[in-house]
Amino acid sequence: MLVQVLVVVVAGVSGRWPASVVGCISHVVAGTTPAEATVVETVVTEMPVAATAVAEVMAELAALEDPRARAVNEKHGDDHGVNLGKLRALAKRLKTQQELACRLWETGDTAARLLAILICRPKAFERDELDAMLRAARTPKVHDWLVNYVVKKNSSAEELRVVWFADADPVVASAGWALTTDRVAKQPEGLDLAGLLDVIETEMQAAPDRLQWAMNHCLAQIGIEHDEHRARAIAIGERLEVLKDYPTPAGCTSPFAPVWIAEMVRRQRDK
Repeated sequence: MLVQVLVVVVAGVSGRWPASVVGCISHVVAGTTPAEATVVETVVTEMPVAATAVAEVMAELAALEDPRARAVNEKHGDDHGVNLGKLRALAKRLKTQQELACRLWETGDTAARLLAILICRPKAFERDELDAMLRAARTPKVHDWLVNYVVKKNSSAEELRVVWFADADPVVASAGWALTTDRVAKQPEGLDLAGLLDVIETEMQAAPDRLQWAMNHCLAQIGIEHDEHRARAIAIGERLEVLKDYPTPAGCTSPFAPVWIAEMVRRQRDK
């Protein structure tokens, strides 16, 4: 009974915990059975996040800011200067914290939102929450990570794919195409691949950059994964010449669909 009373008290605490409360928690955990201690610790970890906790994380992110990294990121439309390796290390230390993730997302700061994506529980979000988050994801990296690390793991992914695919906003539509590309590779049953190629052939060349990139990825994925559509996918890529002259570092594969398809098919055959 003592444990139950303290759990109620602790769960109602907001802000920093007083030393006396922390002392009580430590005392109870030390003096209970393992099962009872688990109950107390679970409640403590799920308490509302204090504003000071968010401020502390934001201060850590500010300390990681590198002007040179920001300059490079800004060329790609991402307004942050945090090294992604260091960001992942911070996320690993913080571990999964859904409430903190939500508070960090609400700041609107790009680095904070990237961190939020890494420490959140993807399956905890409702469909409408993810829709609102996607539409508020201003920068390419936040948009990409949100789709790949969160939406794809959520039970609403397919419903959102259909809605976003038909959206008038090309950035939102690009998320629908990204989810469609994922299905082309992993679960193509029910997709009209010929119909997708029709849309790509008609619309990709004039599409805005981020939508064009997503459509091109889908084109390449169809050609890579489905040999019955490969010749047509390559022909569309050759005729439209989208990303044909994209600068590609040595050792990397060009995003030009005919080259991309040929290289990935070669690797599959060489396995």
